[in-house]
Amino acid sequence: MDRRILISMMSAAVLLTSGCASLRCMNSQTKIPDVCLATCARLKFEPTKFILTVNIARQTVSLFEDNRFVKKFPCSTSRFGIGEIKDSNCTPRGLHRIAEKIGGGEPAGTVFQSRQVVGHTSQPEFANAKITTRIMWLEGLEPGFNQGGDVDTHARYIYIHGTGDQASIGEPASHGCIHLADADLIALFDLLPSGTLVWIAER
Repeated sequence: MDRRILISMMSAAVLLTSGCASLRCMNSQTKIPDVCLATCARLKFEPTKFILTVNIARQTVSLFEDNRFVKKFPCSTSRFGIGEIKDSNCTPRGLHRIAEKIGGGEPAGTVFQSRQVVGHTSQPEFANAKITTRIMWLEGLEPGFNQGGDVDTHARYIYIHGTGDQASIGEPASHGCIHLADADLIALFDLLPSGTLVWIAER
């Protein structure tokens, strides 16, 4: 066989293999994880119209509607790592739902303490506030793993919320919660009803 033809065929094979690998990778990131759906089935939870999935390794939140990928957002999870134990400051894994929504209609940058409005990030004393803009309070749905006892996500006050340190979005920076940029957080807050399922996983 002509050497030039052989090299051309080998190059095409490499490109095809690379392309297929990229498509597999893309597909794995733009579909609801099978383990999430299996957990829903095991616990007898019907998948909700919208589902959020949190990929801790990639520091991303993905939005799905009717099992179709919609959009991916950068996020920040805990700088202390992954875990469910209370007082660990870690981000919990597993199946959750949005139990309560707090802060609707408030301006971006609104600062909350104990879920009450106390100021705004434009005020010097609140410039680096920890909890801002909106709060979506999560409830764990897996008894003994993220629900009940010393592993209760809701009792640990794990939220999806904003932060005064918007520059940290995309890097582990929280004390267990999930941080989103203000614009992304407000859009999701307005879209997602209470009860929306949230899946949190290492990958």
